Amino acid sequence: MTAERHAPVRPLLQHAEMSQFAVRSGELVVGGMPLTRLAARVGQTPFYAYDRGLLRSRVAELRSALPAAVKLHYAMKANPMPALVCFMATLVDGIDVASAGELQVALDAGANPQEISFAGPGKRDAELRQAVAAGILVNLESARELRPLAAASEELGLPARVAVRVNPDFELKGSGMKMGGGPKPFGVDAEAVPALMRDIAAAGLRFEGFHLFAGSQNLRAEAICEAQRLSYALAVRLAAEAPTPILTVNLGGGFGIPYFPGERRLDLAPIGDNLAALVERAARELPEAALVLELGRFLVGEAGIYVCRVIDSKTSRGERFVVTDGGMHHHLAASGNFGQVVRRNYPVGLGCQMTAAPNGLTTVTGPLCTPLDKLAEQAPLADVSVGELVVVFQSGAYGITASPQQFLSHPPSAEVLV
Repeated sequence: MTAERHAPVRPLLQHAEMSQFAVRSGELVVGGMPLTRLAARVGQTPFYAYDRGLLRSRVAELRSALPAAVKLHYAMKANPMPALVCFMATLVDGIDVASAGELQVALDAGANPQEISFAGPGKRDAELRQAVAAGILVNLESARELRPLAAASEELGLPARVAVRVNPDFELKGSGMKMGGGPKPFGVDAEAVPALMRDIAAAGLRFEGFHLFAGSQNLRAEAICEAQRLSYALAVRLAAEAPTPILTVNLGGGFGIPYFPGERRLDLAPIGDNLAALVERAARELPEAALVLELGRFLVGEAGIYVCRVIDSKTSRGERFVVTDGGMHHHLAASGNFGQVVRRNYPVGLGCQMTAAPNGLTTVTGPLCTPLDKLAEQAPLADVSVGELVVVFQSGAYGITASPQQFLSHPPSAEVLV
């Protein structure tokens, strides 16, 4: 029998170990299937593949670390692939959407409308009407949204369910993207929330609570704990002026995953302890409220890979290059053009040489006619030949739908859930 293992594999030295996937005879295994067989089943490269078993185990890991009273929502903006959303809907308590298009996917996936929330600035009137008709919770981002919500409520005979997305007076320290604190297009400044809650009551809408999202992609448990404590305390202060008892406090997410050299996986234990203390406080201070975590990248990011095939190999003035059939048009984040200030490599490996020792530095590019089209720069890899499958790890979140697939009119990438 061929040996299979989950021993630590380092596709790029100094990156966090990509040990979540099995390796069999040097070949990556995804969803129980060797990569070459999976590529044949997909019928093309490039493609994204998401592993059901890893999605399930990540949710189970969270459930075991967090208090049972905390609800877990999937922020589907991280990956809205319909098959994946259908699967995630069976594992989590709710879905958070950021558009009417995502709302339709969530409803088609069978998510309970009572546990679907809708956040995002600039919601169109038609989207707000759809949200009221669906019976989901709308996170108000501004006072302007009251008018179309009230009109839709009157027309449909359904009082709109609303929470206020609060722009707090603090931010999540060390986060990749700061979503709160200071001037922001997201949410309502904390000091303006009491007046808005009075307007909500006057409009006859059903007020349910607060949504606070301080930042994202954070690997420091202590920073996440601090933001959760501050968010909860702010919710308690605002609740004193709420028109009705608070039913929900969405504390956001911010849980990061390691992408780059030197980064370590997030320690969930202190976060679980911190939330347990907040649950105890909420039982006294907000007895009707449920605490909610809204996570996207952390749930799906490590369960996905991007796979492309080498179509050329060359040396230019002593530097080794391989050119693949995939690139930034499919995976903008891995190319370094999705928020990175200084470009750093995602973990990259050779799908059929996972245990081979590197023997030099290689730059992996795509087929686009731009110097921005790099999947890895000066990465330590074994010899790479034409036809080899190149794998970009940590690709389950903000991949295909966050990328300019129409750029230069190359073929689109496929996606599979295995």
